[in-house]
Amino acid sequence: MKHILNLYENMNSTARNNSDCPAVILPEEIFFTVSIVGVLENVMVLLAVAKNKSLQSPMYFFICSLAISDMLGSLYKILENVLIMFRNMGYLEPRGSFESTADDVVDSLFILSLLGSICSLSVIAADRYITIFHALQYHRIVTPHRALIVLTVLWAGCTGSGITIVTFSHHVPTVIAFTALFPLMLAFILCLYVHMFLLARSHARRTSSLPRANMRGAVTLTVLLGVFIFCWAPFVLHVLLMTFCPADPYCACYMSLFQVNGVLIMCNAVIDPFIYAFRSPELRVAFKKMVICSWYQ
Repeated sequence: MKHILNLYENMNSTARNNSDCPAVILPEEIFFTVSIVGVLENVMVLLAVAKNKSLQSPMYFFICSLAISDMLGSLYKILENVLIMFRNMGYLEPRGSFESTADDVVDSLFILSLLGSICSLSVIAADRYITIFHALQYHRIVTPHRALIVLTVLWAGCTGSGITIVTFSHHVPTVIAFTALFPLMLAFILCLYVHMFLLARSHARRTSSLPRANMRGAVTLTVLLGVFIFCWAPFVLHVLLMTFCPADPYCACYMSLFQVNGVLIMCNAVIDPFIYAFRSPELRVAFKKMVICSWYQ
């Protein structure tokens, strides 16, 4: 993000004098390559669901929502690199009105990726809960039409929130609100998962077993949640440290890993499609058909 990068550069000039940790600089080619792979993989997920009627169910609609979030996170870095390239070639006026507007749009994509991922994982967790404990009523409760309405409202809210956060990103309350969303939403998801697995354990003792496919879906989404936390938590921690202790040498040491944390975010978009394919036989078959068809064409 432009605003975070600017703050990072300004605030850490003093901190680096008090710290022995040099900033870790990664080649832009790494960011660009990982971002391209992330976009292509998630486009494959979207195409697989769009081309296969058997995959056009609420659960896969929610997975597509998460894929779009991942794709936006990768697309952010690609567009940022393009803007930097055009500026270096002299096509953009440094710090001009167009570049400032373009930076705000790109930053909005980044925030939208995080908010969309959190909200998509929350909806998926609720969907799995209903699937397991209200299996007989699931198709009446969660219809494709209702799923699309939920996703429309979700993305409208995320878009409005993303624009607001970027607009007021220089204010400390905005940073606090932004970083607070991460642990609050994750706490909700984790509580729902813990409750779900405790009820599943109790239900399994009273009855023969839970539907294997339903529990498999819950495990898959637990893995997705773990990967999301692993990839995004370092960046959120970086924002907090940058806001509250920018001059502290220990905080500066951690903030020297800013670009590494950025690569982790890009990796989230690359890892998720592999999890879909590994855990979902239907998606795996759809991916194979797409690859085979493209190969023979």
